[in-house]
Amino acid sequence: MPMSACDFIAQTTVSQPDLTTDALVVFGVVGLALVLFLTERLPIDVTAILLIVSLVVLEPWTGVDPATGISGFANEATITVLAMLILSGGISRTGLVQELGRRMAGFAGDSLRRQLFATVAATGPVSGFLNNTPVVALLVPVVTDVANRGNTSPSKLLIPLSYASQMGGMLTLIGTSTNILASDVSARLGSQYPELHRFSMFEFTKLGVIVVLVGSLYLIFVGHRLLPERVPPRADYLEEYDVEDYVADVAVVPGSPLVGQTVREATAILGSDVDIVQVVHDEARSVAPRQATQLAEGDVLVVRTDRDAIATLEGVEGVEPVGRATAVDDLAAPAEAGIITELVVSLDSRLVGERLDPEAFREEFNAAVLGLRHHGDLVADRIVGTRLDVGDTLLVQVPPDTLDRLARRDDVIVAREPPRPEYRADKAPIAVAIMIGVVAVAALELYPILIAALAGVVAMVVTGVLEPNELYDAVEWDIIFLLAGVIPLGIALEKTGGAAYLAWLVVQSAGFLPTIVVLWLFYVLTGLLTEVISNNASVVLLLPVAAAAATGIGANPFAFVLAVTFAASTAFLGPIGYQTNLFVYGPGGYRFSDYARIGAPLQLVLSIVTVLGIAVFWGL
Repeated sequence: MPMSACDFIAQTTVSQPDLTTDALVVFGVVGLALVLFLTERLPIDVTAILLIVSLVVLEPWTGVDPATGISGFANEATITVLAMLILSGGISRTGLVQELGRRMAGFAGDSLRRQLFATVAATGPVSGFLNNTPVVALLVPVVTDVANRGNTSPSKLLIPLSYASQMGGMLTLIGTSTNILASDVSARLGSQYPELHRFSMFEFTKLGVIVVLVGSLYLIFVGHRLLPERVPPRADYLEEYDVEDYVADVAVVPGSPLVGQTVREATAILGSDVDIVQVVHDEARSVAPRQATQLAEGDVLVVRTDRDAIATLEGVEGVEPVGRATAVDDLAAPAEAGIITELVVSLDSRLVGERLDPEAFREEFNAAVLGLRHHGDLVADRIVGTRLDVGDTLLVQVPPDTLDRLARRDDVIVAREPPRPEYRADKAPIAVAIMIGVVAVAALELYPILIAALAGVVAMVVTGVLEPNELYDAVEWDIIFLLAGVIPLGIALEKTGGAAYLAWLVVQSAGFLPTIVVLWLFYVLTGLLTEVISNNASVVLLLPVAAAAATGIGANPFAFVLAVTFAASTAFLGPIGYQTNLFVYGPGGYRFSDYARIGAPLQLVLSIVTVLGIAVFWGL
């Protein structure tokens, strides 16, 4: 029976590690990383590069030479995650995940409980074998349509979708990038702690199944009661975004200087705050008109701007305001002229960090911007110039033939199913066979998961599941750079003794607690840290500390490694801790507090279930 930390300390000599200058310097770099991750002053990939540069520049103290600094790019975990993202991209190109979602939701009808069951049943198992980030991106429009067809608020289903994907990611090694990274760190620490090793494909599946079952029961029977209906069932997008306050119709009068001018030139005349979202010419309606579209006498322009600019339009020469109510009617009908939907800024989108320019957006995406939710809040007035971030949601109107093209882009997630989706459905059996082959080779340990995954990538290209130019689009490059940046940070923390010192502090402060409580505290600490920095960064920082602390109290280091791994992959308290939470932020109309309202009880329940499961299956 494991002794308490207090008993172990009483029976052994636990000397205090020296807090060296080297360790203090690395702590400073860690502090810098925490601040940048928390404030998001720099994009994640830029922060990762800055960490590499800082560690190498401070080599006399950090011990990180240039080769070690860039070792994260050649690390087995980084390349494995890259390959798995490409494999997930290949599956998505076949439409298999979306079809599964639609089939599972087919029986849901207007029953909220059945809709929730369909959501978690379609998401959890799939996320065990495909990276859960693209799974959520693919299912957001499917689940939104399920809610709308069943007269249910999407707010009741979208957070459960994200949480189910996180729990499902703990079914296998390849379910999430965090598992792969934790496996690599565990293998590296194995030279110090013989109990640690690289994870096998189904190392923790038995515990993952319990976590998925308990979490799913919570989401289906309890969690939805804690979620408010932020977005009404079958919501009118125009009402939700208060569009009627910011759009107007203006007619091009005879003799107007706009006659014969292009949309680009007309925008310059009307003002930079005015965006022309439709042009009506002889009853023909042009949605998201191109900048080269020429205007004629009698044309009606539907414009989107702020309240002050709408008022000043009355004094602009050559145009005559028609009215705001008419403008809203023009946007809403006819439906075949233009589809109104939401676009969510994705994790690796080129839009992240850019200031919104509706005119340039219309030209690139063939979509007219009508409204914006920034960090979950509706931008009520001026949207031009707003700096976009991951999870921001744009209300747009697009021609019907554009929606499918947008659904295939990696810059945005379309929160509505395209009417005529174009998938390589005939390649679905091949893609599934390749994925099964990758899993089987890794599970049977015929070859390492890295080799199996790379072979799978080649197979998908050779068989036509993926085009060669699609390989790069399937990769979430900010995750790859993040892994490459935090891996040398973890190495520096170990080499300088920083991890050992932090572990000693944990042992001293928790010396009076039973081992299982210390394990639970590490779970909670990891979960809280993941809420303010990335899940991958929290694993790199805490795994060495957890292993050292476990050894310090005579516990099983592998049990502590698993607790940190599970906690880092289940971030339920806010939208920042896990990227899938950001994907549902805008479409669900959520507030920050909604995540904690449903997530805090779930986090508590799963912390107890996970810790007890680790104690039973692996021992303390």
